[in-house]
Amino acid sequence: MTPEPEAIVSPPEPEPEPEVAVTPSEPEASAEPEAPAETPEPESLEPPEPAAAEPVVTRAAAPTPPPVNQVEPAAEDAQRISVAQALAPMREPARPRVGDPVAAAAQMPDRRAKIISFANQKGGVAKTTTTLNLAVAFKESGHDVLVVDLDPQGNLTMSQGIDPDKVERSMYDVLVHHIPIKDVIVPREIDVAVSSIDLAGAEIAMSAQIGRERSLEKAFKAIEDDYDFICIDTPPSLGLLTVNALTASDKVIVPVQCEYLSMRGLVQLQNTLEMIRENLNPRVVIEGILPTMLDSRTVHAKEAVEILEENFGELVFKSRIRKAIKFAEAPVRGASVLKYDPKSNAANYYRELAQEVLTHNGA
Repeated sequence: MTPEPEAIVSPPEPEPEPEVAVTPSEPEASAEPEAPAETPEPESLEPPEPAAAEPVVTRAAAPTPPPVNQVEPAAEDAQRISVAQALAPMREPARPRVGDPVAAAAQMPDRRAKIISFANQKGGVAKTTTTLNLAVAFKESGHDVLVVDLDPQGNLTMSQGIDPDKVERSMYDVLVHHIPIKDVIVPREIDVAVSSIDLAGAEIAMSAQIGRERSLEKAFKAIEDDYDFICIDTPPSLGLLTVNALTASDKVIVPVQCEYLSMRGLVQLQNTLEMIRENLNPRVVIEGILPTMLDSRTVHAKEAVEILEENFGELVFKSRIRKAIKFAEAPVRGASVLKYDPKSNAANYYRELAQEVLTHNGA
């Protein structure tokens, strides 16, 4: 009868305890080496984030086949302007307007005339108006001045009362047929080397010439001591005519209408100037950037001037050319605004600019 109490009582009641308390002890220690191996699970409860991060990495790394039709970046892509450059053109780093006067004098050729090009490939920025009226303001200050109309439209020629369709010879003949430039100079308020529509074909006619980029520079040799200033009105492009002007020039004045599209052209002009300096004329620099057609009543115009000053600093002239109806009226009379209405604000804008340029050049 003794076996009955042994079989009834002891084994079944300690069985709920071994599930809780027996795990550190003997019988299931062999069955639970996997449990102590899983005891780092509370430790692995802290790194489930790396465990979750690993599938994310594999997911990002898995779908990375190279896209079809992907183009290798070309070498010239590095020279293309970025969006930031388009909105705010980068300042020219190598040639500040205010620099070492000794170094600047060493670069200047030994001649009387200072040659200034007025350039901007964007049309309608008052480039011709600035060339003519600044030249006349120079003359008012007692200087001998020549203006060279290098634009096939002939607007500067017409602004001095000369019909470009009726001239016998023009700057086309100087550049293509190499006649003396004195033969195309007509005296008006200032001396004018006249243009004609023939200039539109000058680039094609000059394409086979050796040294075609220096044709204007060679033409100036005969007159470079006859004038204090030679002012060149260039066409609204960066073609061979403008390259000739920049190759012959000491300085460049850039008229810029106070609007975004006009300011954008500064980037392309800077690239062209860099090419000219490297290959044809190391002395040419930007004399200044001139805000023109300024309507100070508009917020856009004020912001445009601020963008210019932020990005080009000392290169921006302090003078401002504001909108005035006199600028449209004067060419109808074949005169500069300084002759048409000498007491007007429009005339005084260019007198102020002339004083700023003359002061900077020590003239």
